[in-house]
Amino acid sequence: MILGIGSRINHPKYGKGVVTNVTSKMYWVTFIDNGLETIDTDDEFEIIEAAEDEVDTVSFYEVENTLRNLLKKYSDISEIVPIADKWKGGKIILEPGDTNLSSKEIPIETFFHKIVMVRDRIRVMEQKINSSKVIDDQDKVDLQQYITRMYGSLTTFNVMFKNKSQQFTGSSKK
Repeated sequence: MILGIGSRINHPKYGKGVVTNVTSKMYWVTFIDNGLETIDTDDEFEIIEAAEDEVDTVSFYEVENTLRNLLKKYSDISEIVPIADKWKGGKIILEPGDTNLSSKEIPIETFFHKIVMVRDRIRVMEQKINSSKVIDDQDKVDLQQYITRMYGSLTTFNVMFKNKSQQFTGSSKK
């Protein structure tokens, strides 16, 4: 049993005190004679009066650490995607059909970065669709087909990727 904030205890070392914060492993207790101390939840002590545990007993640190691990495990957003060596330092030149208008030059690395961002956002959307509790299975299948077609439309840019494993793949005609 986890005690809630406001519980009163009598600890053999610190004396009488009140629980002022709780995590899954620790109590912060303000003791009458010893001030604030942290004790393990499985320490031996007498419960004078137990307050109901009304708070989530997971610390902010535990939540933050778990979130960081989940993001590393399931997110491709932080993945480093190198551009193919032959394109490094290159540029894309957009020439308008109207010769009175000026052309636009874009560093190819900037363009490539935008393509990778599009890919990553499509992947996140795909994960959200697949894990959704409100979208029924048939709609998930239909949406997945649209996503596959989006990837297929972007295969033109595969020539820019250094690693084949990071390229776009659509549906094959095999």
